Amino acid sequence: MSGAPDPLLEPFRLKHLVFRNRIMSTSHACGLAEDGMPVERYQAYHEAKARGGIALTMFGGSSNVSPDSQWNSPQLNVHDERIVSHFQRFSKRIHAHGARIMCQVSHLGGRGEPNAGARLAPIGPSPVRETLHRAFAREMDEHDIARVVADYAEAAARCREGGLDGIETLTGAHLIGQFLSPATNRRQDRFGGSVENRCRFGLMVHEAIRMRVGDDFVVGIRFVIDEAGERHLDFDECLAIARIFEASGTIDFFNAIYGRMDTRLKLAVDCMPGMASPMSPFLARAGAFKAAVGLPVFHATRITELATARHAIREGLLDMVAMTRAHIADPALVAKLARGDEARVRPCVGATHCMSEMRPTCLHNPSTGHERELPHEVERAAERRRVLVAGGGPAGLEAARVCAERGHEVRLVEASSVLGGQVLLAVQAHWRRDLIGVVDWRVREIETLGVEVQLNRYLEPEEAGAEDADVVIVATGGVPDLDWIDGAEQCTSVWDVLGGTANPAGEIVVYDGTGRHAALIAAEKLRLSGCEVAFFGLDAQLAMEMSYAEQVIWRRRSYELGIEPHLDRRLERVERQGNRLRVFFRNELTDAEEVHETDQVVVEHGTLPADGLFRGLRERSSNRGHVEERALMEGRPQPGADAEGFQLFRIGDAVSSRNIHAAVLDAYRLCRVL
Repeated sequence: MSGAPDPLLEPFRLKHLVFRNRIMSTSHACGLAEDGMPVERYQAYHEAKARGGIALTMFGGSSNVSPDSQWNSPQLNVHDERIVSHFQRFSKRIHAHGARIMCQVSHLGGRGEPNAGARLAPIGPSPVRETLHRAFAREMDEHDIARVVADYAEAAARCREGGLDGIETLTGAHLIGQFLSPATNRRQDRFGGSVENRCRFGLMVHEAIRMRVGDDFVVGIRFVIDEAGERHLDFDECLAIARIFEASGTIDFFNAIYGRMDTRLKLAVDCMPGMASPMSPFLARAGAFKAAVGLPVFHATRITELATARHAIREGLLDMVAMTRAHIADPALVAKLARGDEARVRPCVGATHCMSEMRPTCLHNPSTGHERELPHEVERAAERRRVLVAGGGPAGLEAARVCAERGHEVRLVEASSVLGGQVLLAVQAHWRRDLIGVVDWRVREIETLGVEVQLNRYLEPEEAGAEDADVVIVATGGVPDLDWIDGAEQCTSVWDVLGGTANPAGEIVVYDGTGRHAALIAAEKLRLSGCEVAFFGLDAQLAMEMSYAEQVIWRRRSYELGIEPHLDRRLERVERQGNRLRVFFRNELTDAEEVHETDQVVVEHGTLPADGLFRGLRERSSNRGHVEERALMEGRPQPGADAEGFQLFRIGDAVSSRNIHAAVLDAYRLCRVL
């Protein structure tokens, strides 16, 4: 009813710990560790969430308890005594903001990589190879088991000595889970066969941890509630295992996860699903698990909206709701909720940019993972200036938003009838519609901040020069790059297909020269309209420029659509022959020429800057349109603000063909000190 307390803001007690609300962030490999340690960038990333009001931030996804648990990625090494001092500083920083902090401690087992770290052979319950990480595990003997059990206990002790509030272990595809699952445990000794035997290793681990840290330290399990696959554990088997662990008295909570993570597809759709998956896909299953056990249950999996999180707590489906990627998008999520600004929370759109090599950076929050040099908070400027922004795509919208946050008088001019730029084309893919949140949030923000918006206005240099602005920011984007093709007049751009100005029919060649989304979206649209599509790409694999999650989704989609990609091909020329076109490709590996006949050719090759306005204003500006790059990188204002006339800058695709993150980053680091 109206005025009722928000269940998300109710405190929760777990043993002696009191959490100030019901919202948390789960352990994940954020990619910020240095030499296996959580140093400044790592701590600042989590501190932003604590400052933003979160109750519990968990860190150290896949932290290593033993030297033979290693990946070729920056994980934490909890087997290293040096980590204690880092933990002590880390916990003080988080506690100073009223939040709790826990670490995940785990052993990769057969998921380890033999060429990482100390280059030791991976170990596991049985010599089973995992598809994703591809190592052949050495079967553990009793000595290995005793050693790793002791390593878990010592890692837990280091966490306690470091001032953390607790830890969690991990089943899933990691070592404890490898013992639990019949798909990876083929042993015939006391650690294999029956459910009780397969639980033995995990029980030994938790008994050793409890003996080492005592009863007043919180210990939980990030626990798979259903492996969802033939020969794997189903829900009932996982529940039976959970009850065995619960009866042992060694654990305090379950952090429920679903599915497997032994292939890229399973990792992308079970473990960390993005916008190709529905919202909160396993929440109901987690609720059923909670109803069947006695311990508190936490859960994360694409719970990105506060309404869904609220439902999970109000209906008793969870005790703590994890909004991990929602906090990557907006670490101040809880603070905004608490002060009544829920509508101003920057949304997680599920783009999985945070799972790319740039992790944990958000597609449309450039501060995440870079808190020291790019703080999330925008400070008010000492002097109010008049800012004119030309272009209403992601770059222009972000520039207008940040300048308005600074307190400047901002006018945004857009040539078309709607804001959004190329995002309006990108959302046409069947699974990328949530991307519109990048635009919608900024449109709401600039409305709230009082930015004047003029649509259907193409700004000429003469007009812009007479606008009496102190700063002009050109964010006019780009135009399709086709002129390099011999026979370009025979080709159609992906923009024409996605924008609806071209409707090809018959046999279509789609050429992808970037490895981005656009060509694949066009191929999908054409195939669904009934065209026969032949897809050619310059790169060695499909979707080369995307995160692994996006790559595997597009690979699956190409199979569903019956589109077989022809890769390692460079488009050279297009010739008309009667009513047909002959398309000439060069094989990048063999240098052989290949010819393909078709009805029409659709080309994606990025964009060239639409920089007519910029060039027309350049000589009239006080800075000649130049950006002092060192000042930009160091977070200092651009020089010449006091010079006579207006400063001129360009951002986003008006500079060069890139992506949404680059466009938003351009705007943010320029404008936050303007």
